[in-house]
Amino acid sequence: MQLMRAHFEPNADRQQSGIAMSLQSVTPTDAAADRISAARIERAPLGLLPDAFRPADEATAYAVQGKVHERLAGSRYGRRIGWKIGCTTPVMQTYLGIPNPCGAGLFEGTKHASGATIRAADFRHVGIECEIAVKLSRDLPATGAPFRAEDMAGAVESVMAAIELVDDRYVDWRNTDTPTLIADDFFAAGCVLGQPRALADTPDLAELVGVTRINDVEVGRGVGADVLGHPFAALAWLANSLSARGEMLRAGEIVLTGSLVETRWLNAGDRIAIAISGLGEVTLAVSE
Repeated sequence: MQLMRAHFEPNADRQQSGIAMSLQSVTPTDAAADRISAARIERAPLGLLPDAFRPADEATAYAVQGKVHERLAGSRYGRRIGWKIGCTTPVMQTYLGIPNPCGAGLFEGTKHASGATIRAADFRHVGIECEIAVKLSRDLPATGAPFRAEDMAGAVESVMAAIELVDDRYVDWRNTDTPTLIADDFFAAGCVLGQPRALADTPDLAELVGVTRINDVEVGRGVGADVLGHPFAALAWLANSLSARGEMLRAGEIVLTGSLVETRWLNAGDRIAIAISGLGEVTLAVSE
């Protein structure tokens, strides 16, 4: 037995050393992405990240976000199919206390068609936002940057009314730092899409009026011009933001351009309808 110990102990030491080296090789970006994606997948509340790997700024936050998307791809979320833009209106910037737009991912597994029913139990606390969504007809590579609002019409295949699903999945979002919120896709939890319309058949997006109703009661309204002056200004912001990070918007992606109405939080049994002039209505129900 003594001989066996003498034979295997050095190997055990090498194994422990390898584990230690492996742990040391985990970068703060990977550690943050591991923590955030695990909380998302397990539907666990996300608290403040440890100082050792909490993203310190927006650039780091987006690097973590990209790693989070990689980890979510193998889960019920599936592949990323587009983007949402948050904090594009004065009402949402005031509500969230953030002065500039933020980008986040949309995923195949959390996309729904109008008329869908979702389960409240699948969220920490589900909410909705009223959005103008676009589908892109072509790539917007970095060679075209800087992009302008007036450049965007030629890259849009169709426009649709949409409900963005959001989830308050934080221990206390009001005390969660902005980089962590960005890294975690900024409340994003899915989308419900209406019927697409050709851009040529749609009125000026800045003039569209969006109305949110819950259980047949109007709870908010806004106009397209509230979104950075025009939804295409928000789209240009996203194209430039991605370009600066070495990424780009791609043909076929869906982009939610920003909420026209302050976030509304839901309960099981609620019935939701958002209507946007020129684009039609999108409905949603919430079960237990």
